[in-house]
Amino acid sequence: MPLRRLTTGALCALALLTAAPAAGAVAQPSPSSPPSPPAAPADGHRVPPAGEDRLVIVVRDGGSGRVPEGRYSLDCHPPGGTHPRARAACKRLDELTRYGRNPFAPVPPRTDCTMIYGGPATARITGSWAGRPVNARFNRVNGCEIARWNRLRPVLPDVGH
Repeated sequence: MPLRRLTTGALCALALLTAAPAAGAVAQPSPSSPPSPPAAPADGHRVPPAGEDRLVIVVRDGGSGRVPEGRYSLDCHPPGGTHPRARAACKRLDELTRYGRNPFAPVPPRTDCTMIYGGPATARITGSWAGRPVNARFNRVNGCEIARWNRLRPVLPDVGH
């Protein structure tokens, strides 16, 4: 009797294994089905499709004269606009674009920041990046804000030390 149960159980398990698709098998789409969107790479890097990325950057110096003030447009994929370093700026934004991270995110509330003043320069970035609206303000009033500004160089100008 125990041998019969063991044999029946083994046969049932074998039937289930042969009926299930292989672990590494990939279903092939039918010729009439639309193509599926490409999967995100394992590292989370995402390069947005053409026409989706357009930013306006307004930089104000606040009187120090060290920052190139102005209003710049930045188009990426392909790079263009009036930004003086459009290609490098687009490359930097692509490097910072990761799933679940916003390259324009503000410093989180209650963050401990060094009380170091980086000057009166301010900037505002508006537009669209990676399919999401952007409306971000930047300044250099403490260590966290300086680091946030510097992380976006050359999108934002280098103001020196």
